[in-house]
Amino acid sequence: MLKPSLLPPPSISQMPKIPILILQLVLYSGVAMIIHELGHLVAARRCRVSASELGLGMGPRLFGFRLGSLRFSLRALPLGSFLMIDGTALKERSVPEQLLVHLGGVIFNLIAFTLTYGTMFGWFNLLLATGNLLPLYQHDGWKCGVVIMRKLLQRKSQPAERVFTFSGGFISLVIAGIVIRLFI
Repeated sequence: MLKPSLLPPPSISQMPKIPILILQLVLYSGVAMIIHELGHLVAARRCRVSASELGLGMGPRLFGFRLGSLRFSLRALPLGSFLMIDGTALKERSVPEQLLVHLGGVIFNLIAFTLTYGTMFGWFNLLLATGNLLPLYQHDGWKCGVVIMRKLLQRKSQPAERVFTFSGGFISLVIAGIVIRLFI
């Protein structure tokens, strides 16, 4: 027969720190995404490509503010971030400039990782940078692949871009599977 515990209840300092961990995860991922989009913004401005909005999240806008010509907004669904740039102006730039704009976020996340190495925030930045390099549809790696493919083909080719998109998705799944097996 089990006897009731005679120990006092756990103190606050002994309670699980899961709520604090969840808050850190949300905060760090949000700040890492903002850093990522600021990287795209700095690169776009350097290449004389205008941007109209930097958004955190997707879906309907909850609130926002304007700073100069750029609108900052917080969206309802916390699933990513974006920078709205002038796509027509970007396509008129040289291939190196297009690649710089697409990789600007990754570069900023890698800088943040280097500056905060060994912290949870640093690892979030590394995870965001490497995840965006995968050739998944609409991720930075995919956009760079499309820019390079169009340059190599000297034109836009919808069939080639479809093959690249599907094979990029498959390659990304394989890479994710390998990474998961390494850590689990």
